[in-house]
This record gives sequence, structure tokens and C-alpha cells, in this order.
Amino acid sequence: MNDPSITSRQCGDCPIRHRAVCARCESDELERLDQIKYYRNFEAGQTVIWSGDKMDFVGSVVSGIATLTQTMEDGRTQMVGLLLPSDFVGRPGRDSAAYDVVAVTDMVMCCFRKKPFETMMSETPHIAQRLLEMTLDELDAAREWMLVLGRKTAREKIASLLAIIARRDATLNMAGMQGPITFELPLTREAMADYLGLTLETVSRQVSALKKDAVITLEGKRRITIHDFNRLLDEAGDDSDGGMLA
Repeated sequence: MNDPSITSRQCGDCPIRHRAVCARCESDELERLDQIKYYRNFEAGQTVIWSGDKMDFVGSVVSGIATLTQTMEDGRTQMVGLLLPSDFVGRPGRDSAAYDVVAVTDMVMCCFRKKPFETMMSETPHIAQRLLEMTLDELDAAREWMLVLGRKTAREKIASLLAIIARRDATLNMAGMQGPITFELPLTREAMADYLGLTLETVSRQVSALKKDAVITLEGKRRITIHDFNRLLDEAGDDSDGGMLA
């Protein structure tokens, strides 16, 4: 392959191995996947796939973050989802992309050629079962996000987004939620505003308020420390399990 964006790496070095679609694969199944996979690098701002375009691959986000965006007939756009590390891109059995997928940060994807992957799904229960679990998790997350956007205050929306990112970061790093949690915020405040349906000024004001109230510590513009995760959940209107408070 002459495309400089296409690279190779070993599955054993993969930071999302324990959460990806191949998480339960046996060694022989991983060898089959290895024959149909390639890694691709995307720069921040680069489009991974446009809505309606034919998709000849599916795959997982290894590092970085992307947005799912839908454009209406009058040209208005709406961010409808985020793709974080270990999230799956594309749908087996569907020929075209349903949304624009755009890298927000520099991103690496583990891609599988679509037709061979679909064949493996039909022959490998481990892959089909894991993809079903991931799809159901995505459905739960979408329903939860409807509640965030429809019922929560601006402060609760910001706290909810920070809690989601912190929880995912801890899971990927196989770390607990006790004690200080530090992570790099992958979104600009402009992107947060777009995703949450808020103005940039409101996002900046609420982040500053959470910092002033010692819910978070902010180093620079992106490095965030949460000292008490349960307090952040309280600010988000959630309980300790991440569900909504009654």
C-alpha cells in the first residue's frame, strides 16, 4: 500500500483490545482478522467518511475521537454522536454510511475489509456476539443522551459529558474511579457547545463555575482532574451507578 495514512501494528500492542469487537476472539480467529485488517491514520479535521458514501470497510477507533454529524436539506448540521476509543464504525450489511464521520483529534482506526468481515461474522460467534453487545450499549447511550439534551440544565450537561469521558478513559486504562481522575479533554469548547446544544459562552461559563466550585481542576484548556467522581455525578444529576437520579 502506497497510502502514507495506512500503517500496520500488532494486535498485542492494541490499547483497546479488551473492549474492541475482537475482545473474545481466540488466537486462530485473530489470525483471520489480521489477514483482512489495516490501520489508518486521520488528522484532526479530516473526514473519515461522508454520509451516503459507499463503505468498503468497518472498524474500531484505536485512539483519538471523531464526531457523527447529520446534515439537513437546508444545510444545517447537527452532531448526533461521539466516537471514542474502542467504538465501532460502520454497519455490516449496510452499503453506505449513515452519517458524516469526522476526526476531531488525530485518530487511528483499525479497519477491516467489509466483505471478509461480514463473512467472519457469520462464521465466528465471538465477533457477532460482541458486536451485538456493543450495538446495544450504543443504543443505551443514545437513549441516555436524549435525556441529557432534553431535560438537563447547562451545568448538568457539562458535568454529564465530563463524567462520560472520564468513565471511558478509566475503562480503557483499566483504572478505577476512586481518587483523583485526570484526563485530556478531547473536545474543544466549540465542539462541546455544538454537541450539547449550548452556546460557546455558556460552555465556558459553566466549565469555569465547576472549576470555581472545586468540582474539577483545569490545567491549560484541556487537562482536567476530577477529585471526587461522585460529586461530579451529583452535579450531573446522576447516581453513583451513572443513572439518572429520581
